[in-house]
Amino acid sequence: MFKVHNQLNLQEQYELLVIGLFQKNNKLTGLAAELDEKLDGQLTQMLKDGDLSTKYKSITKLYTLGKLPVKRIFFVGLGREKDITFYKLKEAYGRLFKTIQEAKIQDVSIVLETFVSEKIELPDSAHALAEAFALSTYKIIDYKQKSNEPEKQIEQVQVIVTTEETVEITAALEVGYAFGKGTNSARTLTNMPPNLLTASELAQYAQEIAKTYQFECEILEKEEMERLGMGALLAVNKGSVEPPKMIVLKYQGKETWEDVIGLVGKGITYDTGGYSIKPKSGIVGMKTDMGGAAAVLGAMEIIGELRPEQNVVAVIPSTDNMISGDAFKPDDVIVSLSGKTIEVLNTDAEGRLVLADGITYAKHHGANYLVDVATLTGGVIVALGTETTGAMTNNEELFEQLLQASYECDEPVWRLPITESDKKRVRNSKMADLNNSPGREGHAIMAGTFIGEFAEDTPWVHLDIAGTATTSKGNELGPAGATGVMARTLATLVERFELNKE
Repeated sequence: MFKVHNQLNLQEQYELLVIGLFQKNNKLTGLAAELDEKLDGQLTQMLKDGDLSTKYKSITKLYTLGKLPVKRIFFVGLGREKDITFYKLKEAYGRLFKTIQEAKIQDVSIVLETFVSEKIELPDSAHALAEAFALSTYKIIDYKQKSNEPEKQIEQVQVIVTTEETVEITAALEVGYAFGKGTNSARTLTNMPPNLLTASELAQYAQEIAKTYQFECEILEKEEMERLGMGALLAVNKGSVEPPKMIVLKYQGKETWEDVIGLVGKGITYDTGGYSIKPKSGIVGMKTDMGGAAAVLGAMEIIGELRPEQNVVAVIPSTDNMISGDAFKPDDVIVSLSGKTIEVLNTDAEGRLVLADGITYAKHHGANYLVDVATLTGGVIVALGTETTGAMTNNEELFEQLLQASYECDEPVWRLPITESDKKRVRNSKMADLNNSPGREGHAIMAGTFIGEFAEDTPWVHLDIAGTATTSKGNELGPAGATGVMARTLATLVERFELNKE
């Protein structure tokens, strides 16, 4: 996909040459000035006339009309150099690749040095380029009838640098592309119709990842769950004709299985709400209720590509939440894998139930640190909107590392509190150790607090992505639909993870 060249030859017949332009007081510098000279000052005139723009994310298309062997040039406006950030650069690259895709151009050559600044060095720009390429050209897999006309895709991206550090640039491109592809995998899983993505299909996908990256894989079937006592996951599954799956992937990047990071993803492939049924306006779209599982699997793909020196166990409790004569119901009391009993007050609060068993099972596999990811509550959307993921924790150091990873990946996180009063509310039951739904007040906090009862003293962060797992509006880095949120953050956390030295 990517080829790195350390020489630019304007006598070559490039199909498309791409150059970045910062605002420089209406002056052309560097390569743009060189091209201007070869084109008899036409670029300077275009700049004066407003036909060549340096405005951020603008794309100016220029045909050389035989004056150069280069067929066409795209100039990408980058705005003021002091304002450019890694994320803004990714968006500019995203706008570029969308424009190229719409033009059905298949061979692209990008002069990387024109996309760097004092704050963004060549490897950073290469990472942004490759990640943006994967994210921006992603298309939702749909099931519409297709025409016979073949689709033209970008087949090759040549990255031109004038440095000898091509190995470092190539590595940065590979890492950025891995981040983009892992996110896209999470998007595709989350977008899939629920009749096509059952718990069994999700387990099969995990097995394919394990085979590709040589992960250890375990898929627990219903009979094994019954033997082990996974009463919370099994209760949610009772109304379904689809068998549940407890999916486990293990990546060992150290010599010994220690200091293990556990990633736990909610895998509810469809959520009707059960007997606490959702209204017709709220039930459509519940195929995305496995967005946490998708994020974990996307992160594991990135981890498989990067091979960090860490140990990771990914655990995904998966089922759908349906209604039948056998379905669990409000007032039931169930026994979780941990042994803690739970009074069910709301069958639509099922995600926290399956995560309870998922977190306990991750600990059984040796997880010393836990991060769970889930499309868990509408309450987090009320609190934080659709751009920010809600977080809760019992460990400051682990949370700070996750927060830093989220900043690096431009996936904002905001922490919500857990107080002793919150813990009392989820422990308030005359019939069991815990209740799964203490009320509407602080709904997102109640859900996280409930999950924390199973993390216990293990350092833990909870991520509620109910508002961020999907978007109703596309942007430069992807279409409307699933976002794949947290796949990159989780992978970055794992890659950069540092133990407490104290």
